[in-house]
Amino acid sequence: MLEHGGRLRKAALEYGIAEADWLDLSSGLAPWPFPVPDIPLRAWARLPETDDGLEQAACDYYGAAQVLPVAGSQMAIQLLPRLRRAGKVGVLSPCYAEHAEAWRRNGYVVREVLESEVDFFLDNLDVLVVVNPNNPTGLSLTPARLLDWHARLAQRGGWLVVDEAFMDNTPHLSLAPFTNQIGLIVLRSFGKFFGLAGVRLGFVLAERKLLKLLAEQVGPWAVSGPTRVLGQACLTDTHGHTRQRIRTDEAGERLALLLEQYGFKPQGGCALFQWLITERAEALHEFMARRGILLRLFTHNSSLRFGLPADEADWSRLEQALQIYAKENP
Repeated sequence: MLEHGGRLRKAALEYGIAEADWLDLSSGLAPWPFPVPDIPLRAWARLPETDDGLEQAACDYYGAAQVLPVAGSQMAIQLLPRLRRAGKVGVLSPCYAEHAEAWRRNGYVVREVLESEVDFFLDNLDVLVVVNPNNPTGLSLTPARLLDWHARLAQRGGWLVVDEAFMDNTPHLSLAPFTNQIGLIVLRSFGKFFGLAGVRLGFVLAERKLLKLLAEQVGPWAVSGPTRVLGQACLTDTHGHTRQRIRTDEAGERLALLLEQYGFKPQGGCALFQWLITERAEALHEFMARRGILLRLFTHNSSLRFGLPADEADWSRLEQALQIYAKENP
């Protein structure tokens, strides 16, 4: 399995600090989970059914014509390669590493490309995978540019797969309204914006025929009854959406300014995280970890991802650690 953020138990054992004493900034999750509604006993006692309103709530929230709920968008990432014959896949990189890994495991030739290289390679690709906004760089591409890439792929039977896991704060940039078009597939993550990663819920947005093929791969009852109840409650909480967008936008800007204040100007980011390239990445990661602050380290390009602190005590703790590091490493 690939390495991911959120490995808090491993860090607790490695550094000898109890889990409860950590400030975990290693995952790009909103640190304010939506309230969990009362779950009726029948949701636990019966097999889940698909006419309970979850799909419609997701269509309304994302602005899509149809959706397929899955047990986290990771499930869709692993299953989509099964729906095509082997070919050439481009992955706009660096990005969430599971994308390239899933296509490689299924026998595809994968080329990881930079944004500036896409137009050069596109006509030789069968599939292009883009994370938008990107994780961890925060790069955000316009709908017009992505739809142009999709049109070039679709005329040859190709796909554009867009992972919009961090799109909730900028819904106007989403390709969800266009997913009735053949060859356009959008993945949406539930856990990040709603702060409920443990729920394991995601959605695939695409044209009806492809969703039917994917549903056959997913199998029945992939999303549990309690998860369906919770998901519908969160997706229809419009006041909660507004509140979450405001506070994550503000926290993302605050985090960028705080890092810059101590000499670590981020190279990218979005509302839920900031991304820093620095030759000191490993040293800073180690320094923070010894103080019970967990960051996400990317060793291949010497970078760090900082998630959002949840409250003023967490902000103070992070600032004090940055202040000490800056003083000791002028």
